Amino acid sequence: MPVIKSAKKKLRRDKKIQKRNYLTKLVLKKTVSAARKSPTIEKVRKATILVDKAAKRKIIHANKAGRIKSSLSKLIKTTKRTAEKPVKKISPKKAKK
Repeated sequence: MPVIKSAKKKLRRDKKIQKRNYLTKLVLKKTVSAARKSPTIEKVRKATILVDKAAKRKIIHANKAGRIKSSLSKLIKTTKRTAEKPVKKISPKKAKK
């Protein structure tokens, strides 16, 4: 335990910051996992905003934020492709053969 008055104050402040960082990280993990389970544009957008805020506050590393955002955007791209995939039509020439 700290003895000096300023060290005690710093310890109190550090505990508050640690608690806030923990809660931010917890919310971040939940939103990212929800976006990965059922990727929609809105969920990915919310997760991306939280990832950027966490990286800005140095809660997570900037490179980790980039990796998370990249993987989420890949999920959106794949879901868009599968949703917009046109049905193949058989041409009349192939049908006759």
